[in-house]
Amino acid sequence: MTKNKTKERITNEEIEIHLLLEAINMKYGYDFRNYSSAHMKRRINYRMSVEGIVSITEMQHKILYDKGFFNLVLSDFSINVTEMFRDPSFYRAFRKDVIPILKTYPFIRIWHAGCATGEEIYSMAILLKEEGLYDRAQIYATDFNKIVLQKAKDGIYPLSDIKEYTHNYQQAGGKSSFSDYYIAQYDSVIFEPSLKKKITFAEHNLVTDGVFGEMHVIICRNVLIYFNKELQSRVIKLFSDSLSNGCFLCLGSKESIEFSTSSGRFEEFINNEKIYQKKYFI
Repeated sequence: MTKNKTKERITNEEIEIHLLLEAINMKYGYDFRNYSSAHMKRRINYRMSVEGIVSITEMQHKILYDKGFFNLVLSDFSINVTEMFRDPSFYRAFRKDVIPILKTYPFIRIWHAGCATGEEIYSMAILLKEEGLYDRAQIYATDFNKIVLQKAKDGIYPLSDIKEYTHNYQQAGGKSSFSDYYIAQYDSVIFEPSLKKKITFAEHNLVTDGVFGEMHVIICRNVLIYFNKELQSRVIKLFSDSLSNGCFLCLGSKESIEFSTSSGRFEEFINNEKIYQKKYFI
């Protein structure tokens, strides 16, 4: 009886979305089945509206037979909301409490997981430069989306965003003039090539790919909120397995490890900024 009631609660739209995501996984190898259902529904409805598609079944057919259309959908599904020095208080706390510990290491490995178009990568590069750590750091910037990863590599952003980014930088405790780090050309800014010297850009899918080295810091801010609880737990375990003991996991303001199966591996380091430290294990 309960099983039948559960089935009754599943709408036709939910079935169609489930089948569409299964089709994408089978055809292209991208697994969105454990992303937040609300996020996927919004993005699917957005693309249907733009293209004038009247049903999810029609959208599924177009995805299967039109690779160019699939690439548009892939971009829709990507999580690309970001900005320079997003949440300045996070960077202030990182500078004040994490940097002094990193200064005790001879070499630093930092992984920006789900880096999107790269604004937060360059933010960290600037912070490391100002703290004298850049030359002994290696930053790994990863995303599953080749298009946004190329934008991150290019380091070119709209000039119209610079006023907000400058304000964020100042609020984050910046020690210089933000304009020192970029060159303005027409309606864009290009960040200094020296900021890329210690950055490695690579494709990596948090859903399907494995451990990523032995990191001292993993930054994955405002990505997990788009995953369901099961996938969040899996990804946090991946982060734990990728971190050295005593090192740091940085999440977004609305994210937490609290309900993860790996929560016991961490302790709160700066709770209000969602910075966690991996416990030491013998």
